[in-house]
Amino acid sequence: MLLRLFLIASVLFQSVLLKKVQVYLTTGDQSKKLSQEADLYPSNSNGRQIHIDRYRRYQTMEGFGAAMTNSAAFVIYHSSKRQEIMQHLFSNTSGIVISYIRLTMGGSDFMAVPPYTYDDLPQGVNNDFNMDYFDISKDRAFVIPMLKQARSINPNLKIIATPWSAPSWMKTTNSLYGGDFRGESQYQQAYSKYFVKFIQAYKSEGVEINAITIQNEPLNNQNGYPTMYMSSQIQRDLIKYHLGPEFRKNNINTKIIIYDHNWDHPEYPGDILNDQTAAQYVSGVGWHCYGGDATEPGNFHASHPNIDIYHTECSGGDWANNFSDNLVWNMDNLFIQQPHNWAKTVLLWNLALNENHGPQVQVGGCHGCRGVLTVHSGSGQYESEVEYYVIGHLSKVVQPGAVRIESTDKVGDFRSVAFQHKDGTIAIIVLNKASHSNSFSLNIDGSHYNYNLPAKSVASFLYSY
Repeated sequence: MLLRLFLIASVLFQSVLLKKVQVYLTTGDQSKKLSQEADLYPSNSNGRQIHIDRYRRYQTMEGFGAAMTNSAAFVIYHSSKRQEIMQHLFSNTSGIVISYIRLTMGGSDFMAVPPYTYDDLPQGVNNDFNMDYFDISKDRAFVIPMLKQARSINPNLKIIATPWSAPSWMKTTNSLYGGDFRGESQYQQAYSKYFVKFIQAYKSEGVEINAITIQNEPLNNQNGYPTMYMSSQIQRDLIKYHLGPEFRKNNINTKIIIYDHNWDHPEYPGDILNDQTAAQYVSGVGWHCYGGDATEPGNFHASHPNIDIYHTECSGGDWANNFSDNLVWNMDNLFIQQPHNWAKTVLLWNLALNENHGPQVQVGGCHGCRGVLTVHSGSGQYESEVEYYVIGHLSKVVQPGAVRIESTDKVGDFRSVAFQHKDGTIAIIVLNKASHSNSFSLNIDGSHYNYNLPAKSVASFLYSY
């Protein structure tokens, strides 16, 4: 009897000393979705090794999430399950702890109300260079309440804000739909004041704006929804002569992010950063997934190592309905590969849409885009789409402020990325791209943790002292 008690006590004592690894699993066959599995403990190495090196350190992460578009805010705000949905998205106990969201500044292609900006003029008034008509009151209907609630659930939440169009009177078309930004100095100065007033107005509402981008997709000029062409030269001069100095004069620390478009035109942000006076005001470059090569941000970082990388948009939709294929593509190209290419954020498009991929009041834009959640208009019931689990595999285990560290990537069919927190805990995300299960061993500080990952599945591991 004494021997048995001794053995039990010995096992318990050893388990306390051993460093454990928590596991969260999502399988391609949907049998497990961010399911917490049994903890792992050290054992002999089995299978391919994924080596974690905490001493090779890279960028500090700012967060993971999606966009609070006007449509997303509308469907959540008006859902009978609003409280539950917000916990599902932002809570660290019952949700995925989304840590970074993108805010559309006024009109975009996802609007539940007619598109607007914060300086739309009354009839008979042609310009407003002093911003006398500036007004964010339309955002108070449901956008600002949703942002406040999100931040009350996750106080560490960060926000990047992006306009799809300047006010129509600043454009060659005098319309939110398409056209070019007027490049004259007085318009650049007015637009700089517009950004300052926006940041100050939101701060007065209790919502801090951590970063802004100058223009969503500045090379995209369409007349079916709010868009605006802005050349790299105008964006450079806007920052150099007006926005940068205006931010400094008003003691605004909000980061200025340039470009905010696809991987296929790195010359655009390059043109801006080649001007040292403009570059001093720029914190980072934003990238989208809809064109070019996913490795381009890494190439760009190699030539501009002092400029941060932000992945700001990518959307799933009706064109891709297979859960396992979407899981693999998003994890591979975005949530693993973009941090490897120096991204500090990885953001998807709409945080939530209704069952009709809306609401949308205009004819242009994406009509098959899928939200991270689908919220049904009548019942208020909601469904977590594959994108929810993709985000969650990082946002649930990687806190803002974590530093990406070295992990053996592209081991057979495995892809991996790893991060270390200030308290020493390490988060590792591993994807198995193969159509069959595969075994591997996590090598952390010389200890091995074995795992068999099912086909087309992803696991997040949290290693704690």
